[in-house]
Amino acid sequence: MSDATRPTAEITLLGRSYVIACAPGEEPKLERAARYLDRAMTGIHAQNSLLGSERIAVMAALNITHELLETLEQQRDSERSLDALSERLERALADAPGGEPSA
Repeated sequence: MSDATRPTAEITLLGRSYVIACAPGEEPKLERAARYLDRAMTGIHAQNSLLGSERIAVMAALNITHELLETLEQQRDSERSLDALSERLERALADAPGGEPSA
């Protein structure tokens, strides 16, 4: 599919409109991401209105990346905790009278 026939969505960041190509059916996800980015950029702009759009975009990208990495780390920690609990449960069941060894 050529770029000319590819679906597009119009997004707005800091009051400026952009037309972005995206895969068919992905428009709502793009719009949601744009709203999130716009809120991040607007927050940074509110703190320092003298910053240029490019610097605001970079700062917002860094902040969002930090959020993502923190969330991924929390998810990994949760998965490790769940794995440990699962192992404890399996051992307890195996050690219980009439318990079956785990597979």
